[in-house]
Amino acid sequence: MHKLSIAEQRQCLQRGDFSALELTQHYLARLETGGALNAFITTTPELAISQAKRVDAARINPGRAPDTTPLGGIPIAHKDIFCTEGIRTSAGSRMLDNFIAPYNATVVDKLNDAGAITLGKTNMDEFAMGSSNENSYYGAVKNPWDPARVPGGSSGGSAAAVAARLCAASTGTDTGGSIRQPAAFCGITGIKPTYGRVSRWGMIAYASSLDQGGPLARSAEDAALMLSVMAGYDPRDSTSIDTAVPDYRGALNNSIKGLKIGLCSQYMENIDIATERSLFEAVKVFESLGAIISDVELSNTRHAIPAYYVIAPAECSANLSRYDGVRFGYRCEAPADLKDLYKRSRTEAFGKEVKQRILVGSFALSAGYYDAYYRKAQQVRRLIKQGFIAAFQQVDVLLTPTTPGPAFKLGEKTNDPIAMYLQDVYTIASNLAGIPALSFPSNPHGGLPTGLQLMGNYLDEATLLNVAHQFQQQTSWHKLSPAWEAP
Repeated sequence: MHKLSIAEQRQCLQRGDFSALELTQHYLARLETGGALNAFITTTPELAISQAKRVDAARINPGRAPDTTPLGGIPIAHKDIFCTEGIRTSAGSRMLDNFIAPYNATVVDKLNDAGAITLGKTNMDEFAMGSSNENSYYGAVKNPWDPARVPGGSSGGSAAAVAARLCAASTGTDTGGSIRQPAAFCGITGIKPTYGRVSRWGMIAYASSLDQGGPLARSAEDAALMLSVMAGYDPRDSTSIDTAVPDYRGALNNSIKGLKIGLCSQYMENIDIATERSLFEAVKVFESLGAIISDVELSNTRHAIPAYYVIAPAECSANLSRYDGVRFGYRCEAPADLKDLYKRSRTEAFGKEVKQRILVGSFALSAGYYDAYYRKAQQVRRLIKQGFIAAFQQVDVLLTPTTPGPAFKLGEKTNDPIAMYLQDVYTIASNLAGIPALSFPSNPHGGLPTGLQLMGNYLDEATLLNVAHQFQQQTSWHKLSPAWEAP
């Protein structure tokens, strides 16, 4: 059952080949054998079984209308950054290890309403700060293709769980590549929608002007099914876009003949040979489908990393100031006074990477440095956005690598923050500009997945999903299973 796509599982459920309860129990049994990957922080078997029973009860009711819930009976997982009522929501941090969310995030409510089954909460880099999932308070996640390697970050637990078939799909968040980079490292499909397309209400904030939720799934079709549910206007989120959600799945089979795909030389720097080969193999596939390939200039994207690592830490220093040991979360023992309470609670509960980013952000916002760093970074951000606007007047989508190379080994880059930050060199610019971007599997090399990225114009997720789906109709890379496999 776990080898079926979401669409195939839905067909089987509707035909009665198996029940939602049987499918859920199958995945829960796999979770019991998948602990070595450390992909989950919390599992919720009782909740999953009760949800599955409700789906089955509604389906067998003789007076019921036909089941039209898009994800009815499909077992999924949530990145542990989305609040889930009555369930621990830790953001991968000791600071929130004891935090039981009193409400659901909008994304969680939407997926619950669509009939999805919640298997649990997936591991992640602390407060979504990381590119390898080695910054979690709960330990590093292992890549199912090679447990000696990282799954990517910060949504590494979500990506590893989907790749290992421990769930049918998962939610994730992307602030600088945290959906797409893990998707590439784990051989699955992940999409970061346009900023504001998916509600951030109930999603624990890292950098509020950059954070965006999205799905990780095995294929573009599965991602389209997930995003169709997750997307939509939310009046509780002031940054939510009030516009209709397209029929993403309905647009998957559109012809891409005549579609203009741009290649950018700035996204070919520092790329390894295997990834470059995969890119040009994909170009040939798209040309065979009638797409038109042309070169596009995006010179300002070379400044994306320095701009991002001023803006994101500045926003995180403001957002994480709420964790003070007073209202909720971790509190140090026997504080001498209020100052000691603040200082020791934050010192003991935040990890090294989070502390570093808070310090950098506080410095960038401090008097005397605000104009030199934060304001300048925002000006660079505007130039990057304008570059994309100009590019999409020439082409429909951009095709780039997702990462410079395949997944690296655990511990390989932990002592070299610059090398770690450069893993997001191709993904960060789309967050700064707010455009949608998608990673999909291409030809693997050396037994490790390779991911390619599509970037599109604002609110044009449908085209990205369509292009990726057409590629996946011609190839089978997205159907490959990792070396690790649960019984």
